[in-house]
Amino acid sequence: MQFGILFTSQPHLDNDAYPHHSVHARVTEDIQLADRLGYDVAWLAEHHFSNTYGIMPDVMTYASYLTPLTEQITLGAAVVVLPLNNPVRVVENANFIDVLSGGRMALGFGSGYRQYEYDGLGVDFETRREHQKEELEVVMDLLYERRTDRSGTFVKARIAAPQELFPHPVQTPHPPLYMAVASEFSMALCAHYGMGAMISSIPTVETCATQAAQFRGLQDRLDNRYAGNKSRGEFVVNRFVHVAESDDEARRESEDGVLRHLDHFLGQGDYVNMVQHGGKNVERSFSYDSTLGDIILHGSPDTVAGMIADLQEKTGMTGLILHYPPYYGTDAIRRSLTLFAEEVIPRFRNDKVGAAAAE
Repeated sequence: MQFGILFTSQPHLDNDAYPHHSVHARVTEDIQLADRLGYDVAWLAEHHFSNTYGIMPDVMTYASYLTPLTEQITLGAAVVVLPLNNPVRVVENANFIDVLSGGRMALGFGSGYRQYEYDGLGVDFETRREHQKEELEVVMDLLYERRTDRSGTFVKARIAAPQELFPHPVQTPHPPLYMAVASEFSMALCAHYGMGAMISSIPTVETCATQAAQFRGLQDRLDNRYAGNKSRGEFVVNRFVHVAESDDEARRESEDGVLRHLDHFLGQGDYVNMVQHGGKNVERSFSYDSTLGDIILHGSPDTVAGMIADLQEKTGMTGLILHYPPYYGTDAIRRSLTLFAEEVIPRFRNDKVGAAAAE
């Protein structure tokens, strides 16, 4: 199983003084620690215009900055909000980072869910799914043909012979591709383009299992032109993860912080209902006990490993992405990342990980 970490560059509003410049040094140190500990992927999340979640306007800029600061960890975009970006520039920059990093780039795509980000960048929110579909057509043209000629409602791009897109990536035919999915529309699009599926931190295990079955049932939608994607058919799940020496210690360190974070998502319009209930309007509240072992995997190494095994059995997931808010404190977070790498990851794969802790 692949193990990654989602880095949202979220300020701790009580500790990272406004305008929160310190968050980027802190997150960079966390990524360097993850690299030394043997995690597979550092997933970087694009977000704009708010200090209550992530401050990350350009994941490509950050990934290029991280390239010489890391040695083995894959630098993943999770996700690039395609309707807020130029698809040609997305492919150019991803390929360039793949070259600079020696083949350590991965790309995750999504349509986003925060309307204020669309408003700020002057892009229509209601048509974001159709907009993303057009952008993906250009992206896939460029990844496989190095040229494109598209003139749609949202996207117009033409690169014709003798011109072609440069640079070419190190990885062939391209860096691994993923898509954030919640609806059948996004799952079908993901399957058509042969991408791996990424599931949000919010859906319950039951919902994840249903989504996994739906996704696997859509694999016959693959366009064989895109069968070369290394991550094709992968099913990767985000979960809130925190590990301590005991279940009680993990709860003491994380309970207030994770509930503070989850309450934030309740304020994101229809996001919870979209990813959890297929868009149905269902009232939802969070508590530590009701989400433990489901949305949040917190506890001792034995407890968390058991939760992961249960999640894997029910969903067939091929990867886990660890998610955590900044509110546990830097020391507790880094102890958790180290303990997870040293005592949990080795139970799920044979390669040696977690041997190098931070000095």
